[in-house]
Amino acid sequence: MTHVLPAPVPRASGTHPPAAPDVSVCIANWNCRDLLRRCLQSLYDHPQGVRFEVVIVDNASADGAADMVADEFPQVALVRNSENRGFSVANNQAAALAGGRYFFFLNNDTVVPPNTLRQFLDFAEANPSVGMVGPRLRGGDGTFQISYRRRPTLAALLHRVSLLRWTGLFRRAYYDYRRDSFDPEGVRPVEVLMGAAVFLPRAVFEDSGRWDEQYRFGGEDIDLSTQVGRRRPLVYHGDVEVVHYGRVSSRKNIGFAAPNVAVGYVRYFRKAGASPAALVVYKALVTVDAPVQMWAKIAQGYVRWWRGRPDKAAKSWLAAKGLWHFISRELIRFWKA
Repeated sequence: MTHVLPAPVPRASGTHPPAAPDVSVCIANWNCRDLLRRCLQSLYDHPQGVRFEVVIVDNASADGAADMVADEFPQVALVRNSENRGFSVANNQAAALAGGRYFFFLNNDTVVPPNTLRQFLDFAEANPSVGMVGPRLRGGDGTFQISYRRRPTLAALLHRVSLLRWTGLFRRAYYDYRRDSFDPEGVRPVEVLMGAAVFLPRAVFEDSGRWDEQYRFGGEDIDLSTQVGRRRPLVYHGDVEVVHYGRVSSRKNIGFAAPNVAVGYVRYFRKAGASPAALVVYKALVTVDAPVQMWAKIAQGYVRWWRGRPDKAAKSWLAAKGLWHFISRELIRFWKA
Protein backbone atom coordinates (compact mmCIF):
# COMPACT_ATOMS: atom_id res chain seq x y z
CA MET A 1 0.00 0.00 0.00
CA THR A 2 1.41 3.37 -1.04
CA HIS A 3 0.40 6.62 0.55
CA VAL A 4 0.33 9.54 -1.88
CA LEU A 5 -0.06 12.77 0.03
CA PRO A 6 -0.15 16.39 -1.13
CA ALA A 7 3.22 18.11 -1.26
CA PRO A 8 3.80 20.52 1.64
CA VAL A 9 3.28 24.20 0.85
CA PRO A 10 6.38 26.32 1.65
CA ARG A 11 5.80 28.87 4.41
CA ALA A 12 7.65 32.05 5.11
CA SER A 13 9.67 32.09 8.29
CA GLY A 14 7.60 32.89 11.36
CA THR A 15 4.21 32.06 9.81
CA HIS A 16 1.79 29.70 11.50
CA PRO A 17 0.86 26.31 10.03
CA PRO A 18 -2.56 26.14 8.39
CA ALA A 19 -5.48 25.45 10.71
CA ALA A 20 -6.78 21.92 10.93
CA PRO A 21 -9.77 21.22 8.69
CA ASP A 22 -13.26 21.43 10.09
CA VAL A 23 -14.40 18.52 7.93
CA SER A 24 -12.63 15.53 6.45
CA VAL A 25 -14.40 14.15 3.40
CA CYS A 26 -13.64 10.42 3.25
CA ILE A 27 -14.23 8.55 -0.01
CA ALA A 28 -13.74 4.85 -0.73
CA ASN A 29 -13.29 4.31 -4.47
CA TRP A 30 -13.24 1.35 -6.80
CA ASN A 31 -13.40 1.60 -10.60
CA CYS A 32 -15.46 4.79 -10.92
CA ARG A 33 -12.98 7.28 -12.38
CA ASP A 34 -15.38 9.59 -14.18
CA LEU A 35 -17.93 9.68 -11.38
CA LEU A 36 -15.16 10.32 -8.86
CA ARG A 37 -13.84 13.21 -10.95
CA ARG A 38 -17.32 14.77 -11.01
CA CYS A 39 -17.63 14.33 -7.25
CA LEU A 40 -14.30 16.03 -6.58
CA GLN A 41 -15.08 18.85 -8.98
CA SER A 42 -18.30 19.54 -7.10
CA LEU A 43 -16.35 19.86 -3.86
CA TYR A 44 -13.48 21.98 -5.12
CA ASP A 45 -15.05 24.10 -7.84
CA HIS A 46 -17.75 25.63 -5.62
CA PRO A 47 -17.53 27.19 -2.13
CA GLN A 48 -18.29 24.89 0.78
CA GLY A 49 -17.95 27.52 3.49
CA VAL A 50 -15.67 25.46 5.75
CA ARG A 51 -12.07 24.33 5.95
CA PHE A 52 -12.10 20.82 4.53
CA GLU A 53 -9.81 18.12 3.24
CA VAL A 54 -10.50 15.10 1.05
CA VAL A 55 -9.02 11.68 1.75
CA ILE A 56 -9.52 8.99 -0.90
CA VAL A 57 -8.70 5.32 -0.51
CA ASP A 58 -8.62 3.58 -3.87
CA ASN A 59 -9.23 -0.17 -3.77
CA ALA A 60 -6.93 -1.16 -6.64
CA SER A 61 -9.07 0.36 -9.38
CA ALA A 62 -8.34 -0.94 -12.88
CA ASP A 63 -9.69 2.14 -14.68
CA GLY A 64 -6.99 4.65 -13.77
CA ALA A 65 -9.02 6.36 -11.06
CA ALA A 66 -6.11 6.71 -8.66
CA ASP A 67 -3.84 8.19 -11.33
CA MET A 68 -6.59 10.64 -12.26
CA VAL A 69 -6.80 11.83 -8.65
CA ALA A 70 -3.02 12.19 -8.37
CA ASP A 71 -2.79 14.11 -11.66
CA GLU A 72 -5.86 16.33 -11.46
CA PHE A 73 -6.39 16.80 -7.70
CA PRO A 74 -2.94 16.93 -6.06
CA GLN A 75 -4.47 18.52 -2.94
CA VAL A 76 -6.27 15.24 -2.16
CA ALA A 77 -4.70 12.77 0.26
CA LEU A 78 -4.64 9.50 -1.69
CA VAL A 79 -4.10 5.93 -0.54
CA ARG A 80 -3.59 3.22 -3.15
CA ASN A 81 -4.50 -0.24 -1.91
CA SER A 82 -2.92 -3.16 -3.75
CA GLU A 83 -6.21 -5.08 -3.65
CA ASN A 84 -9.90 -4.42 -3.14
CA ARG A 85 -10.17 -4.41 0.63
CA GLY A 86 -13.86 -3.46 0.72
CA PHE A 87 -15.88 -0.38 1.58
CA SER A 88 -15.57 -0.53 5.37
CA VAL A 89 -11.81 -1.09 5.48
CA ALA A 90 -11.21 1.71 2.97
CA ASN A 91 -13.36 4.15 4.93
CA ASN A 92 -11.53 3.29 8.15
CA GLN A 93 -8.21 3.84 6.38
CA ALA A 94 -9.39 7.25 5.23
CA ALA A 95 -10.57 8.19 8.73
CA ALA A 96 -7.23 7.13 10.22
CA LEU A 97 -5.43 9.65 7.99
CA ALA A 98 -8.00 12.42 8.36
CA GLY A 99 -7.46 15.45 10.57
CA GLY A 100 -10.92 17.00 10.70
CA ARG A 101 -13.16 17.45 13.72
CA TYR A 102 -16.01 15.98 11.67
CA PHE A 103 -16.09 13.18 9.11
CA PHE A 104 -18.22 13.24 5.98
CA PHE A 105 -18.27 9.75 4.49
CA LEU A 106 -19.22 10.16 0.86
CA ASN A 107 -19.83 7.79 -2.04
CA ASN A 108 -17.84 8.37 -5.20
CA ASP A 109 -21.04 8.54 -7.31
CA THR A 110 -22.28 11.78 -5.74
CA VAL A 111 -22.30 15.51 -6.47
CA VAL A 112 -22.11 17.90 -3.51
CA PRO A 113 -23.85 21.28 -4.02
CA PRO A 114 -22.24 24.53 -2.81
CA ASN A 115 -22.18 25.14 0.97
CA THR A 116 -23.37 21.61 1.79
CA LEU A 117 -20.51 21.12 4.25
CA ARG A 118 -21.34 24.46 5.89
CA GLN A 119 -24.95 23.37 6.36
CA PHE A 120 -23.88 20.09 7.94
CA LEU A 121 -21.37 21.77 10.22
CA ASP A 122 -23.82 24.42 11.39
CA PHE A 123 -26.44 21.79 12.20
CA ALA A 124 -23.97 19.54 14.02
CA GLU A 125 -22.58 22.35 16.16
CA ALA A 126 -26.07 23.60 17.01
CA ASN A 127 -27.13 20.05 17.98
CA PRO A 128 -24.16 18.47 19.77
CA SER A 129 -26.25 15.58 21.11
CA VAL A 130 -26.90 14.28 17.58
CA GLY A 131 -24.75 11.33 16.59
CA MET A 132 -25.00 11.29 12.79
CA VAL A 133 -26.73 13.36 10.09
CA GLY A 134 -27.73 12.39 6.58
CA PRO A 135 -28.96 14.53 3.67
CA ARG A 136 -31.82 14.15 1.26
CA LEU A 137 -30.56 12.15 -1.72
CA ARG A 138 -31.73 13.11 -5.18
CA GLY A 139 -31.00 10.97 -8.21
CA GLY A 140 -29.40 12.19 -11.40
CA ASP A 141 -32.86 12.19 -12.97
CA GLY A 142 -34.11 14.67 -10.35
CA THR A 143 -36.26 12.23 -8.37
CA PHE A 144 -35.90 11.75 -4.62
CA GLN A 145 -34.16 8.60 -3.44
CA ILE A 146 -34.95 6.83 -0.21
CA SER A 147 -32.51 8.55 2.14
CA TYR A 148 -33.31 6.79 5.41
CA ARG A 149 -35.03 3.57 6.47
CA ARG A 150 -36.02 1.52 9.42
CA ARG A 151 -33.71 -1.24 10.53
CA PRO A 152 -34.40 -4.37 8.46
CA THR A 153 -35.99 -7.49 9.86
CA LEU A 154 -35.83 -11.06 8.65
CA ALA A 155 -39.52 -10.81 7.79
CA ALA A 156 -38.87 -7.80 5.56
CA LEU A 157 -36.10 -9.57 3.67
CA LEU A 158 -38.12 -12.76 3.30
CA HIS A 159 -40.58 -10.82 1.15
CA ARG A 160 -37.80 -10.58 -1.45
CA VAL A 161 -37.71 -14.36 -1.77
CA SER A 162 -39.75 -15.03 -4.90
CA LEU A 163 -41.00 -18.35 -3.52
CA LEU A 164 -42.72 -16.43 -0.70
CA ARG A 165 -43.56 -13.10 -2.33
CA TRP A 166 -46.69 -14.35 -4.05
CA THR A 167 -48.20 -15.31 -0.69
CA GLY A 168 -48.12 -11.70 0.52
CA LEU A 169 -47.14 -13.02 3.94
CA PHE A 170 -44.33 -10.54 4.55
CA ARG A 171 -45.46 -7.67 2.30
CA ARG A 172 -46.33 -5.32 5.16
CA ALA A 173 -42.97 -5.82 6.87
CA TYR A 174 -41.14 -5.18 3.61
CA TYR A 175 -42.92 -1.94 2.77
CA ASP A 176 -42.56 -0.69 6.33
CA TYR A 177 -38.82 -1.22 5.89
CA ARG A 178 -38.39 0.05 2.34
CA ARG A 179 -40.86 2.80 1.61
CA ASP A 180 -43.77 3.56 3.89
CA SER A 181 -41.66 5.43 6.43
CA PHE A 182 -39.89 7.77 3.95
CA ASP A 183 -40.85 11.45 3.65
CA PRO A 184 -38.30 13.60 1.76
CA GLU A 185 -39.27 16.81 3.55
CA GLY A 186 -38.32 17.97 7.04
CA VAL A 187 -35.83 17.11 9.77
CA ARG A 188 -36.48 14.07 11.95
CA PRO A 189 -34.84 11.29 13.96
CA VAL A 190 -34.50 8.04 12.01
CA GLU A 191 -33.18 4.52 12.50
CA VAL A 192 -30.87 4.06 9.47
CA LEU A 193 -29.18 6.61 7.22
CA MET A 194 -28.01 5.65 3.75
CA GLY A 195 -24.25 5.25 3.57
CA ALA A 196 -23.98 7.33 0.38
CA ALA A 197 -23.45 10.45 2.52
CA VAL A 198 -23.25 10.61 6.33
CA PHE A 199 -21.81 13.36 8.55
CA LEU A 200 -20.69 12.81 12.15
CA PRO A 201 -18.19 14.03 14.75
CA ARG A 202 -14.88 12.25 14.91
CA ALA A 203 -15.46 11.36 18.58
CA VAL A 204 -18.83 9.75 17.82
CA PHE A 205 -17.29 7.71 15.00
CA GLU A 206 -14.52 6.43 17.26
CA ASP A 207 -16.90 5.72 20.18
CA SER A 208 -19.20 3.71 17.91
CA GLY A 209 -16.41 1.33 16.93
CA ARG A 210 -15.88 2.71 13.40
CA TRP A 211 -17.02 0.81 10.29
CA ASP A 212 -17.23 -2.93 10.93
CA GLU A 213 -14.58 -4.36 8.62
CA GLN A 214 -16.32 -7.73 8.37
CA TYR A 215 -18.65 -6.06 5.87
CA ARG A 216 -17.08 -5.83 2.41
CA PHE A 217 -19.96 -4.14 0.56
CA GLY A 218 -23.56 -3.96 1.73
CA GLY A 219 -25.06 -3.72 5.22
CA GLU A 220 -22.26 -1.62 6.69
CA ASP A 221 -24.37 1.54 6.74
CA ILE A 222 -27.12 -0.30 8.64
CA ASP A 223 -24.51 -1.52 11.10
CA LEU A 224 -22.90 1.90 11.62
CA SER A 225 -26.33 3.50 12.06
CA THR A 226 -27.20 0.87 14.64
CA GLN A 227 -23.96 1.32 16.57
CA VAL A 228 -24.16 5.13 16.59
CA GLY A 229 -27.88 4.98 17.42
CA ARG A 230 -27.29 3.02 20.61
CA ARG A 231 -26.07 6.20 22.31
CA ARG A 232 -27.11 9.14 20.16
CA PRO A 233 -29.94 10.03 17.80
CA LEU A 234 -29.56 9.81 14.03
CA VAL A 235 -31.12 12.70 12.12
CA TYR A 236 -32.32 13.01 8.56
CA HIS A 237 -31.90 16.59 7.32
CA GLY A 238 -34.19 17.14 4.36
CA ASP A 239 -33.01 20.72 3.85
CA VAL A 240 -29.52 19.51 2.88
CA GLU A 241 -29.31 17.73 -0.45
CA VAL A 242 -26.73 15.59 -2.22
CA VAL A 243 -27.08 14.27 -5.76
CA HIS A 244 -26.52 10.51 -5.84
CA TYR A 245 -26.20 8.53 -9.04
CA GLY A 246 -27.42 5.54 -7.08
CA ARG A 247 -26.33 2.02 -7.92
CA VAL A 248 -24.09 3.12 -10.80
CA SER A 249 -21.02 1.80 -9.00
CA SER A 250 -22.68 -1.43 -7.83
CA ARG A 251 -24.11 -2.16 -11.29
CA LYS A 252 -20.70 -1.56 -12.84
CA ASN A 253 -19.22 -4.12 -10.42
CA ILE A 254 -22.24 -6.42 -10.04
CA GLY A 255 -20.23 -9.60 -9.57
CA PHE A 256 -18.68 -8.12 -6.43
CA ALA A 257 -21.62 -6.08 -5.16
CA ALA A 258 -24.58 -8.49 -5.34
CA PRO A 259 -23.04 -11.41 -3.41
CA ASN A 260 -21.58 -9.15 -0.75
CA VAL A 261 -24.92 -7.46 -0.13
CA ALA A 262 -26.43 -10.87 0.59
CA VAL A 263 -23.58 -11.75 2.96
CA GLY A 264 -23.82 -8.34 4.64
CA TYR A 265 -27.47 -8.81 5.56
CA VAL A 266 -26.73 -12.14 7.22
CA ARG A 267 -23.92 -10.59 9.24
CA TYR A 268 -26.20 -7.76 10.33
CA PHE A 269 -28.97 -10.12 11.44
CA ARG A 270 -26.49 -12.20 13.42
CA LYS A 271 -25.16 -9.11 15.20
CA ALA A 272 -28.72 -7.91 15.82
CA GLY A 273 -29.52 -11.09 17.73
CA ALA A 274 -31.37 -13.28 15.23
CA SER A 275 -31.56 -16.89 16.42
CA PRO A 276 -29.34 -19.50 14.72
CA ALA A 277 -32.44 -21.44 13.66
CA ALA A 278 -33.99 -18.38 12.01
CA LEU A 279 -30.77 -17.66 10.16
CA VAL A 280 -30.56 -21.22 8.87
CA VAL A 281 -34.12 -20.98 7.53
CA TYR A 282 -33.36 -17.61 5.93
CA LYS A 283 -30.15 -18.88 4.31
CA ALA A 284 -31.88 -22.01 3.00
CA LEU A 285 -34.69 -20.01 1.43
CA VAL A 286 -32.30 -17.53 -0.19
CA THR A 287 -30.13 -20.38 -1.50
CA VAL A 288 -33.04 -22.22 -3.06
CA ASP A 289 -34.52 -19.03 -4.44
CA ALA A 290 -31.36 -17.66 -6.08
CA PRO A 291 -31.44 -19.89 -9.21
CA VAL A 292 -35.19 -19.34 -9.53
CA GLN A 293 -34.65 -15.58 -9.56
CA MET A 294 -31.68 -15.87 -11.92
CA TRP A 295 -33.66 -17.73 -14.60
CA ALA A 296 -36.62 -15.39 -14.09
CA LYS A 297 -34.36 -12.38 -14.72
CA ILE A 298 -32.92 -14.01 -17.84
CA ALA A 299 -36.43 -14.65 -19.18
CA GLN A 300 -37.52 -11.13 -18.23
CA GLY A 301 -34.58 -9.74 -20.16
CA TYR A 302 -35.58 -11.54 -23.33
CA VAL A 303 -39.18 -10.38 -22.99
CA ARG A 304 -38.03 -6.79 -22.55
CA TRP A 305 -35.68 -7.07 -25.50
CA TRP A 306 -38.46 -8.53 -27.70
CA ARG A 307 -40.69 -5.60 -26.71
CA GLY A 308 -38.07 -3.12 -27.86
CA ARG A 309 -36.73 -2.13 -24.45
CA PRO A 310 -33.02 -3.01 -24.65
CA ASP A 311 -32.08 -0.77 -21.70
CA LYS A 312 -34.50 -2.60 -19.42
CA ALA A 313 -33.36 -5.95 -20.82
CA ALA A 314 -29.76 -5.09 -19.95
CA LYS A 315 -30.74 -4.38 -16.34
CA SER A 316 -32.51 -7.75 -16.08
CA TRP A 317 -29.50 -9.60 -17.45
CA LEU A 318 -27.18 -7.66 -15.16
CA ALA A 319 -29.26 -8.78 -12.17
CA ALA A 320 -29.03 -12.36 -13.44
CA LYS A 321 -25.26 -12.00 -13.66
CA GLY A 322 -25.10 -10.88 -10.03
CA LEU A 323 -27.18 -13.88 -8.96
CA TRP A 324 -24.90 -16.20 -10.92
CA HIS A 325 -21.85 -14.82 -9.14
CA PHE A 326 -23.61 -15.37 -5.82
CA ILE A 327 -24.52 -18.98 -6.68
CA SER A 328 -21.20 -19.95 -8.23
CA ARG A 329 -18.70 -18.12 -6.03
CA GLU A 330 -20.11 -16.90 -2.72
CA LEU A 331 -22.55 -19.48 -1.36
CA ILE A 332 -20.00 -20.93 1.03
CA ARG A 333 -19.15 -17.51 2.46
CA PHE A 334 -22.86 -16.73 2.66
CA TRP A 335 -23.46 -19.82 4.79
CA LYS A 336 -20.44 -19.10 6.98
CA ALA A 337 -21.51 -15.49 7.68
